[in-house]
Amino acid sequence: MEPEMKTKTKLGVTLLVEALKKEGVEVLFGYPGGAVLHIYDEFFKTEANHILTRHEQGAVHAADGYARATGKPGVCIVTSGPGATNALTGIATAQMDSIPLIVITGQVAEDGIGKDAFQETDMIGMTTPVTKYNYQVRNAKDIPRIVHEAFYLANTGRKGPVVIDIPKNIGVQEVAYEEYASQKMNLPGYNPNVFPVPGQIEKVNEALAVSKKPVILAGQGIIHAQAEKELLAFAEYYGIPVVNTLLGLGSFPVQHELALGMGGMHGSYASNMALMECDLLLNFGSRFDDRLASNPNNFAPNAVIVHVDIDNAEIGKIMHTDIPVLSDARLALVLLNDTKLENPADISEWFNHVMENKKKHPFHYESSEEFIKPQHVIEYVGKLTNGEAIVVTDVGQHQMWTAQYYPFKHGKQLLTSGGLGTMGFGIPAAIGAQMAYPDKTVVCFVGDGGFQMTTQELAILNSNNLNVKYFLLNNEVLGMVHQWQNKFYDSRFSHSEIPDSPDFVKLSEAYGVASARVSDPKKVDKAIETALNYPGAYVLEIMISKDELVLPFVITGRSNNEMEGV
Repeated sequence: MEPEMKTKTKLGVTLLVEALKKEGVEVLFGYPGGAVLHIYDEFFKTEANHILTRHEQGAVHAADGYARATGKPGVCIVTSGPGATNALTGIATAQMDSIPLIVITGQVAEDGIGKDAFQETDMIGMTTPVTKYNYQVRNAKDIPRIVHEAFYLANTGRKGPVVIDIPKNIGVQEVAYEEYASQKMNLPGYNPNVFPVPGQIEKVNEALAVSKKPVILAGQGIIHAQAEKELLAFAEYYGIPVVNTLLGLGSFPVQHELALGMGGMHGSYASNMALMECDLLLNFGSRFDDRLASNPNNFAPNAVIVHVDIDNAEIGKIMHTDIPVLSDARLALVLLNDTKLENPADISEWFNHVMENKKKHPFHYESSEEFIKPQHVIEYVGKLTNGEAIVVTDVGQHQMWTAQYYPFKHGKQLLTSGGLGTMGFGIPAAIGAQMAYPDKTVVCFVGDGGFQMTTQELAILNSNNLNVKYFLLNNEVLGMVHQWQNKFYDSRFSHSEIPDSPDFVKLSEAYGVASARVSDPKKVDKAIETALNYPGAYVLEIMISKDELVLPFVITGRSNNEMEGV
């Protein structure tokens, strides 16, 4: 009599860790707690590359920075209740900017769900508005399938965050193990389109043939699609000027002759005027957000609008679209380049006009012997890094100065919170980027307000041998709030001045991070050189004037040609 064959079983946590490994996860960011202790025990047993952040928001932002720098989904794990709710801001940040994340949240055991158990929160209900999709696992045998689906969902079509909520009892549930080959994805109705309809591309070519004043608007969709080379070839063949959105910076080299820089609220004169005066607007991967098109009723008013986007919901949502192209940006550009016009229209008059605008009204600032100019700081960092650094920003004035003055060359080079405008993003996102590329230069521009929101994440730097250079532009105010109060509230600076901040040099050194402060314009260049050459993480506090403004400025609701401070 043959011995009875035993069914091979595995615990849910084992299936989870194996599934993450199967997806090629190199690093996880997280913070343990009661509902995920069994998962963390499995991390201990398998020697998983887990980075302990000091706050759950920091964990999500670090995973976000990793994702933006690599194009691969970032992964983080938090416990239930407050751990999960602390992650919401980071999840919403990724959702607004279409960043692929996998966020694993612990949950109370199934028999406690709906009973206000200790540290219970409804993460499915809470994350539904700010995720691409979310799961609550109800059987451990589904974990491999769910993880595989989550990674596919996060990084296909319009990218975004996916939450996997795992009740505590599911993690320790022992189930019959099924090989990955038998784990089929179950995604009815999800079939993201990536190939353009040839007839729509033909319409774009017809519009190009008669256009005298075309302009390209390049958004983050170019970067997600890895279409930088195709965009460059297309723009150069036709000689079309290129405007970037904030998140699209780097998709077209800033110092290229055809580059007009960022458009919108704090965009360049040449960009905004080109957007208003063009007769053909070719939008690749931008959603016409309100920081770009503050007044949609008077934006590119005389233009035929072409909108290439992978998300059908964005086409026609804000701007009327004459030629919609539902497609991955790279595939659309490949087809456009393959069918390019043999005798394109002569647009030399338009080109000369746009370049004259660019020459007459570049981004500019006045030098000072009293105050260090933040614009100079960013320019000098750009010069010393040859425009090749991975640049992370927090949110505020420094973010806009970075967008205006750093000489971006590549996609995935500017990592910044665009749609949600999340202060506190900078410090942990830079850590995630440096974890992705230990040998690359990662610089982070951050203000004194945002620095204090996630300062605790500095603790990660030395323990992981990270080399991030933080340039803390300290004006002792919440800069952008201060600027708006000056402009719109008769200089009533209600709670925007913060002169009582801690000593940032001592605070950084308390975390074991080398630090220095500079306030003399004559000494700032040397201080920047010291920071960049230091063999390790460094915080350079740079004192700037609280009255320094971000200019030009298009006031909310006004048209792009109504710029102040040109």
